[in-house]
Amino acid sequence: MLPDSATIQSTLRKVVAAITGVVLALVLLTALLVTGFYFLVNAAALALAPLVGKPAAMAITGFACLCLLALFFYRMTRPAKSRKDSEGGASASGSASPVEVLRSLIAQNPLEAAALAFAVGVAEQADPRLKNLLLQGGMVLMRQAPSSATSEPDDSATSSADKPSAE
Repeated sequence: MLPDSATIQSTLRKVVAAITGVVLALVLLTALLVTGFYFLVNAAALALAPLVGKPAAMAITGFACLCLLALFFYRMTRPAKSRKDSEGGASASGSASPVEVLRSLIAQNPLEAAALAFAVGVAEQADPRLKNLLLQGGMVLMRQAPSSATSEPDDSATSSADKPSAE
């Protein structure tokens, strides 16, 4: 049967509200990030001003920002490393303790782990169910990240799918 008009309108309103909420959250987080960087650069210039003078402090902080920006773009444009060696360690880690598995996942995916830690820290204050959902989703994403970077994603995906079913 087809859903009635009220159900469709209610669902559409919820979808629009969710999309609007996500966009507003991204805008707010971006504004906070940019403001935070501005305050950090300003604080660095103010801290250096008594030592080297205001123009030199501005030049030093500007040069440091350019170096960080160049490092960021260098890291973004260089080719990804081959993860064949880390896959061999991941297959042997099936018998390792869960702590060792977590350590290897965090070492292989530091940015994802930091983002997950931030999201869990924010969610932990509000809803424990959301925290558990974030942890489960983050672990799934971190486990999938190395397999998507390899040349044979099907073999690693099936081998990792077979391990939980065997336990």
